Amino acid sequence: IALAIKLCDGGPVFYSQDRVGQNGQIFRLHKFRTMRTDAENGKSVWATPNDPRATLVGRWLRRSRLDELPQLYNVLVGQMSIVGPRPERPDIVRELCEKLPYYGERHLVKPGVTGWAQISFRYGASIEDAKRKLQFDLYYLKHMSFELDTIILFRTLGRVELGGEASSR
Repeated sequence: IALAIKLCDGGPVFYSQDRVGQNGQIFRLHKFRTMRTDAENGKSVWATPNDPRATLVGRWLRRSRLDELPQLYNVLVGQMSIVGPRPERPDIVRELCEKLPYYGERHLVKPGVTGWAQISFRYGASIEDAKRKLQFDLYYLKHMSFELDTIILFRTLGRVELGGEASSR
């Protein structure tokens, strides 16, 4: 993966950014870089499924979800769990907490590399999408269990292998 990213555009292999974790703690999340190096220029921008900022290799990595693999480091150091609500950037969290009641409840547990919202809904690209994903996250919080985590992991593995996208339910 690293070689493919380097050969694609010569830029850095990894991408790191601040995210909000359990109890509102900020941590550095690590991913394989999928976007052009000038994709955001210091301002958070919602990602979309066919984001024009994605590189050729990046589109494949995002579709297969392999860009998430470096987050296993975040799991090993205790900042994330394998399954849980996906962590979001601090400025987006502030906005969503103002606009969506109960959004902050997501931070009662460690964020996950994968989660119920990720396998149940498409990439979120708006406040309305974030509201729908929040419903999935709140469902997860209410029904957290070994069985639900197992279902999420198997569905995630199927999506990684097939490179599929969540439905737009």
